[in-house]
Amino acid sequence: MVVYAGQGENKRTMALLWRAHGVIEEKVSPGPKQQLSVDEIVEAAIELADSEGMPAVSMRTVGKLLGRSGMALYTYVPSKSELVDLMYDHALGELPTEYDLSVGWRQAVVAWAHDYWAFFLRHPWVLQVSSARPVLGPNEFASVDTLVRLLDGIGLPALRQRRIVGTLTNFVRGAARMIAESRQAPGATGVSDDEWWYARSAALQEVVPDLAERFPSVIRVESEGATPSDEDDDTPYLEREATATFKAGLTVLLDGIETAITQSS
Repeated sequence: MVVYAGQGENKRTMALLWRAHGVIEEKVSPGPKQQLSVDEIVEAAIELADSEGMPAVSMRTVGKLLGRSGMALYTYVPSKSELVDLMYDHALGELPTEYDLSVGWRQAVVAWAHDYWAFFLRHPWVLQVSSARPVLGPNEFASVDTLVRLLDGIGLPALRQRRIVGTLTNFVRGAARMIAESRQAPGATGVSDDEWWYARSAALQEVVPDLAERFPSVIRVESEGATPSDEDDDTPYLEREATATFKAGLTVLLDGIETAITQSS
């Protein structure tokens, strides 16, 4: 499921995101005063999305969670389109915006990446909001500004800095998506990871008995690069592998940034 931001009325959405109260009051939908606030509605929607996923979020279900009718919410938020934008930006507000640069830019970026990655795992529904069209809310700007500031003053031209910000952001988002989807897969399919791999691997071996001969490089990397299982770790194997891949990939990216700094000096 992919949700695109910015599908509501433009001025109204921007006014809600940035809390431009004069504009909000001017455009508010008619209806009785329900003694709610936009923040209460957004926080209830986030709670619902965290527990049941984005498909569970509707004006009716959010209203029910608040003890109101769905219609009562339209006084504050015009539609689900605006609600999604508000949810996304509000959730981003929990991300740190300050990091200790005295330890060096590299360690600061590592801390940022782990915080950003953990954020997606706390709110996996955020990954369903496409980054192709940004929300353009204050917390989204703040999250981008945070990473830009971590890379300021290290000797990168502005264009290269911009590209690196995009690369790091997309990398962390993609790494988190793998874990989020692996966690959701058993509930969505009714089959555990172990059951799925056992059945598919057995079928593959039967159907393609010469797999190792046809794809020797893949088999070599898989066998030589296999990690020993830790029986004391209850974390699913795929999640452990995805976490290790995230850390390894981040190291490679940071090494690349080091090289880019040297080339720019």
